Amino acid sequence: MIQILVEKVPLGRSGVSVTRLCFGLAPLGSMPDTYGYDVAAKQARETVRAIFDSSVNCLDTSRNYGFGRSEERVGDVIRERGGLPPGFVISSKLDRDMETGHFDGARARRSLEESLKALNVDHIQLLHVHDPEHAHSLSDVTALNGALAELFRMKEEGLAEAVGLAAGRVDIMMPLVRDWDFDALITHNRFTLANRNAEELIDYAQERGIAVLNAAPYSGGILAKGSASHRRYVYQEASSLMLEPIARIEQVCARHGIPPGAAALQFSMRDQRIASTICGISRPERISQTLDWMLYPIPQQAWDELMALPYATDDPEAKRAYRPG
Repeated sequence: MIQILVEKVPLGRSGVSVTRLCFGLAPLGSMPDTYGYDVAAKQARETVRAIFDSSVNCLDTSRNYGFGRSEERVGDVIRERGGLPPGFVISSKLDRDMETGHFDGARARRSLEESLKALNVDHIQLLHVHDPEHAHSLSDVTALNGALAELFRMKEEGLAEAVGLAAGRVDIMMPLVRDWDFDALITHNRFTLANRNAEELIDYAQERGIAVLNAAPYSGGILAKGSASHRRYVYQEASSLMLEPIARIEQVCARHGIPPGAAALQFSMRDQRIASTICGISRPERISQTLDWMLYPIPQQAWDELMALPYATDDPEAKRAYRPG
């Protein structure tokens, strides 16, 4: 694989720096209800090996991706290599109890213990509280003995170097970002060519010095794979009406001979408010493709046309029937 140097940026004042491109490994947990396909363990491990051999220094996973399979498959490769590559950053997440929805401090602590065992590491460089909107009660997360307070204790104990919030609903995230001193946050599917629901959140994070990691720039994969073959928008089966904004983006890209995936990726990476863009991948060859798209020449006229297109500002997952698998 050709090595392409990727600039590194700091995550707030944490001392942790990540490349401006990060690979998201939810697909490696094999989550057909979310992505529409399975990923075999062998393919997942090959993908992790290729990430470790690339110039990208960050991967993003979670305790609940594939009910632990994503972290376990990353841990398999860390174990076979005798440890994490020097300077590499694992971004992972504390998750609620997937059966009861409880997400207090005790559950957060168990989640971390499960992650450390699965990943075969003794601490996590970037650790988030994940999906508080899906907890049994938001007070579970925000109370004095809740998941957020426990997250910051973990940082004090050296079990995490930087801490963040990774969630979907902006109306849930904004009050938490105001009240807690995060180093970073992850928003997904809400700052793309098709949707800018997270614009206010991103602006506020920049004012606070909180690093923003923007995940899912391809709107759940459709801008990478194409609407002709991948009729799923933001992890949902897409109607013709839902696909109309994607079709307009694809038409502009076709006129200029640009892969829509390159435009979608660069839309995120060219925004200086975004510290790192997280792209989900499920196979090794996607790494070189992503690096190619990162550098793909896009003329200004194409950008002018793309940026002139209408975009949504509502929550793209408001009607999604959430399934964890």
